[in-house]
Amino acid sequence: LYPFGTGPVQRFATTLIMGLLTSLFTAIFISRMIFIYLLDKNKTITFDTKITRNFLANTNINFLNMRKTAYTISIVLVVISLASLTFRGLNYGVDFTGGRTYLVRFDQDVTVNEVRDALAIEFTDAVPEVKTFGPNRQVKITTKYMIENEGREVDSLIQSMLFRGLEQFYQTDINYNDFTSDQEAEDKLIGILSSQKVGPTIADDIRNKAVTAVILSLLIIFGYIAIRFRKWQYGLAGIIALAHDTIIVLGVFSIFYNILPFSMEVDQSFIAAILTIIGYSINDTVIIFDRIRENVTLHPKKLLRININDGLNSTLMRTFNTSGTTALVLIIIAIFGGEVIRGFVFALLIGILVGTYSSVFNASPMVFDLLKGPKQEKEAAEKEAANPRNKKK
Repeated sequence: LYPFGTGPVQRFATTLIMGLLTSLFTAIFISRMIFIYLLDKNKTITFDTKITRNFLANTNINFLNMRKTAYTISIVLVVISLASLTFRGLNYGVDFTGGRTYLVRFDQDVTVNEVRDALAIEFTDAVPEVKTFGPNRQVKITTKYMIENEGREVDSLIQSMLFRGLEQFYQTDINYNDFTSDQEAEDKLIGILSSQKVGPTIADDIRNKAVTAVILSLLIIFGYIAIRFRKWQYGLAGIIALAHDTIIVLGVFSIFYNILPFSMEVDQSFIAAILTIIGYSINDTVIIFDRIRENVTLHPKKLLRININDGLNSTLMRTFNTSGTTALVLIIIAIFGGEVIRGFVFALLIGILVGTYSSVFNASPMVFDLLKGPKQEKEAAEKEAANPRNKKK
């Protein structure tokens, strides 16, 4: 995120890095101090309540028996997503296409259709995109008109066209200077609150960096898992699961943009969300892989199916707690965080739900198939059938 992002994405990456390092410090050092203190005082340490006691503690779900159904569901979702991406596409933001964006506030409620129709008279060659942004008296206007032209006179021309198209929607009289003044947004009551300009060259560069960031992330994670678990099958299963998560999140944004009542633009913040989803999903997957590897080391004579199912069941509570608490925080942010970050939070929420599903139902079952677990079971069954003692029985 940090080397390939700019502006808010780099700040987001910096915050994530600080949060990870802080949480690592508190989990290892502070938690240890608290436990030592409690134990020295002969305090009883519990990790549950009467409500949560034994919840998902003794599950015995045969996840691998459901893998074909899970594969089918995932394939269907991926195909639908790819079809939508091919035929409907994505709603690219100014970051990726180039253009000018203006946040405009009125002194009364307006409808986006009326505003768009009024601006169409001024911008005959390229009708701007208009969206409600927050309250009904506030809209975000995006235009690609004369984006390849530079100079302050072009900016002034476009603002003049905006003013002529929008002044009819103000109940009180407003002049051009009040409409375009650089007064801070929180102090300004009406007019242009903020503006942003991204040139075509910058947009191409941002898009290329975003694609590079996602591809490099997948490749580096593949290498990390393959080295950590000393088997490429773990790395391949993890990468397939991550590609699955990424495609489905992209598909959801392709299918539902202009349908859901908030912005679903694909911009730098969306790429930040995708890379965060990749990191979150692989973290959950690695926790499960670790438990599977531990089971295989401790019980090498057990069938791979048993070790994988035991690993999935023993980490189920951890998966539920992590996904549940994260989803709860995101839902609260989506409700109270405001319009600006609602699309970003929605991408994270969908990614966490899909990522949790793929970690449990796709990644680990794929390890079973790639490590030839079915062949191992078949050979074990044949060996058991060929045993003279079993024949006598």
